[in-house]
Amino acid sequence: MNKLTVSLSPHVHSGDSVSKNMYGVLIALVPALLCSFVYFGLGAILVTLVSVASCVLCEWAINKYMLKRTDTSVTDGSAILTGVLLAFNLPSNLPLWIVVIGAVFAIGVVKMTFGGLGCNLFNPALAGRAFLLISFPVQMTTWPKPMMGFFNLDAETGATPLALMKQVIKGGDQAAQAASELGNTDFLSMLTGNTGGCMGEVCELALLIGFFYMLYKKIITWHIPVSILATVFVFAGLLHIAKPEYPAPWLDLVSGGLMLGAIFMATDYVTSPMSKKGQLVYGIAIGFLTVVIRTWGAYPEGMSFAILIMNAFVPLINNYFKPKRFGEVVKK
Repeated sequence: MNKLTVSLSPHVHSGDSVSKNMYGVLIALVPALLCSFVYFGLGAILVTLVSVASCVLCEWAINKYMLKRTDTSVTDGSAILTGVLLAFNLPSNLPLWIVVIGAVFAIGVVKMTFGGLGCNLFNPALAGRAFLLISFPVQMTTWPKPMMGFFNLDAETGATPLALMKQVIKGGDQAAQAASELGNTDFLSMLTGNTGGCMGEVCELALLIGFFYMLYKKIITWHIPVSILATVFVFAGLLHIAKPEYPAPWLDLVSGGLMLGAIFMATDYVTSPMSKKGQLVYGIAIGFLTVVIRTWGAYPEGMSFAILIMNAFVPLINNYFKPKRFGEVVKK
């Protein structure tokens, strides 16, 4: 007589796992990581290594000595991914001790305080960046220019295209000079990363390669990135039409951390909505807030704060846009 073996769900496995998806995102980040090494040299490598090592060590120590867990979950790749994304949001000339502080805040406060992976309300890397930006504003806004010299740690610093756009919008005595400098920065240079800025936000082409890779591997869907980019383009375009002093919408798309945030940060599984409709609402709100902060806020960049603000609204979005419990509803 054959006996049935009763076990807990899930009974059908898709092959997905946390570690598989985390390492898949890391693979998607490789083109942008290599570009940052080419443009910023040894400084970018040191910032990345210190950020990753600090994140991994902090999560391991908290799991082992504070939570007393035998399975420290360090090998699932989430701490490594947080370290890389945090480094991508930092200038390559940032003092390494500040990088360590940002990593400890991202893992120790934002992630592990809420219970670890899957429980955090805010994106750890972005929260770490926001904490450092508020705590060390001078160091966090001193942007190195691409130098193409591997061992040259004393890179020339200057304003980013996004900072120049902000100065043009504000007007005043320096607006004409900022407009002149911005005019010398062509769209192709911004697309390929030959401008100053954070390590991971300069080469938009490399980020797009990672985006298409993740779509191909079905790590993410198109809903959040496309809704963010489309909203920014439309809203920035309306502002540009109403007042030509505002930057052209295509410049908004390739400046600052818009691409990095839309593709790799806003799509974080834990801090983004579950349903497709919820993801579209989430993406549209992030795009709208980004343009509002960039145009009228105190900081030139609004992407990080827009994502963090909408992270807080994700539980509410999930409550109003719930996925079907037992599949799709068939219309008669």
